[in-house]
Amino acid sequence: MKAVVLVGGFGTRLRPLTYTTPKPLLPVGHRPILELVLENLATAGIEEAVLSLGFNPDAFTARYPERRCAGVRLDYAVEPEPLDTAGAIGFAARHAGIDETFVVVNGDILTDLDVGRLLAAHRATGAEGTIHLTPVEDPSGFGVVPTDAAGRVLAFIEKPPRDEAPTNLINGGTYILEPSTLARIPTGRKVSIERETFPAMVADGALFALATDDYWTDTGRPDLYLAANLDAVAGRRRGVAPQAIGDGATVDGTVVNSVIGAGSTVAAGALVTGSVLLPGVSIATGAEVVGSCLGAGVRVGAGARVVDSVLGDGEVVAEGTTVAAERRPPA
Repeated sequence: MKAVVLVGGFGTRLRPLTYTTPKPLLPVGHRPILELVLENLATAGIEEAVLSLGFNPDAFTARYPERRCAGVRLDYAVEPEPLDTAGAIGFAARHAGIDETFVVVNGDILTDLDVGRLLAAHRATGAEGTIHLTPVEDPSGFGVVPTDAAGRVLAFIEKPPRDEAPTNLINGGTYILEPSTLARIPTGRKVSIERETFPAMVADGALFALATDDYWTDTGRPDLYLAANLDAVAGRRRGVAPQAIGDGATVDGTVVNSVIGAGSTVAAGALVTGSVLLPGVSIATGAEVVGSCLGAGVRVGAGARVVDSVLGDGEVVAEGTTVAAERRPPA
């Protein structure tokens, strides 16, 4: 079985970390998000995935020159222009010659969903499409999906006001689709699966859903990306070995509830708490990093403080200075 993995976005919400690295290639628990996504697909028997690429496609081909990741064969479909969610799915599926049931996943969603269970539910109903649903506390920022007792989707409501949402079950970003779905996706223009394709399927009674309470998170914002990393090293993910300190990192200072990237250094007398340091970061004596995400190669000088901030690759925080609630682009 094949999968389409949507990885073509610009990652604007996660800037400045994504100025130089596409979001799916950022590490969570020292492994690229894409690798974790594909590993979960592989457990369900997915053998080939076509990556729907847009922003910085060369970063993906350079990272996986042998066209394999987590045991899954890779194909690359580079959009000539942004085609939105359904347009990207249609473009990639046609590029890969998909002509049977296939899986679609968003490349910035991390979940412990058993994709095989979703596939079984899809086959049991004979649906044209089956989507995974997950509960959230505030559904107003998501696509809300009410269903009937049989699991048939009744509506697809994009980002309703919180007090008007009919359910707290949202679109979890994993779909099982029949190839007939591709006929619903026009070519040559942007098409949103949430606003156009899915509502059309709902109108035909062809869209079903399966709700689960598996681990699920969207990594697309700095706070969520930070939380995903901390979840990984705290052992909250199924099958993800917790490892707070990356290979080759040197920690002589104090590290609390944080991820220290490979080759990073935390000097004696320094404190890192509730933070993510990407590879090659240097924290000097007496410095503090609190609730922050630091891009690769960032240097924090002696006695400096970084609080609730996101620093792009190679940024330098001068000795004795404070950076608070800031986003700094790469140096």
